[in-house]
Amino acid sequence: MPRKYFRKYLPSHASIRDHRWLGRFGGYLHHPNLWHLNRHSVAGGVALGLFAGLVPGPLQMLTALLLAVALHVNLPVALLTTLYTNPFTIVPLYLLAYAYGSLLLGGNGPPAAVKAFEMDWLHLGDSLLALMHWTLALGPPLGVGLVALAITLAGIGYFAVQAAWRAHVMLAWRARSKRRRRETQK
Repeated sequence: MPRKYFRKYLPSHASIRDHRWLGRFGGYLHHPNLWHLNRHSVAGGVALGLFAGLVPGPLQMLTALLLAVALHVNLPVALLTTLYTNPFTIVPLYLLAYAYGSLLLGGNGPPAAVKAFEMDWLHLGDSLLALMHWTLALGPPLGVGLVALAITLAGIGYFAVQAAWRAHVMLAWRARSKRRRRETQK
């Protein structure tokens, strides 16, 4: 049972309340859904993590944290789900968002003045600054595409977790029912 496996790694309410750094946030971190593994809380955490993962810059986990606390969904799941965006996936995701935004706005392809972005791993600070300028040069299609892609991924993630959780529970019920029928037939 995956839920029982992950439960031993999640903190208890008492450990959060008594932690010297986390205890300062009072009641904000004490809502049960922030830490419990149930279908709605986990699905909401996945959706928020997928949404917050497309927030530009290093604000993804902060966004996931604030939204998870405000909407009372599973906090660790929301934070972990943001990790789908990383230095290897962010540029393809932004290109997909740009294409999605262009499709929604009725455009056709990148503007001629914007050249493709190339990452220079030896000069990471300069590369991140160049990435920001490249992103701003792409303009409205990228902005609309990022929001639309974030909402789309969040919706897909939410309903996929809901469906997978429900399928898992139904299969467990059927297996238990078969096991009980076999035991009564003996």
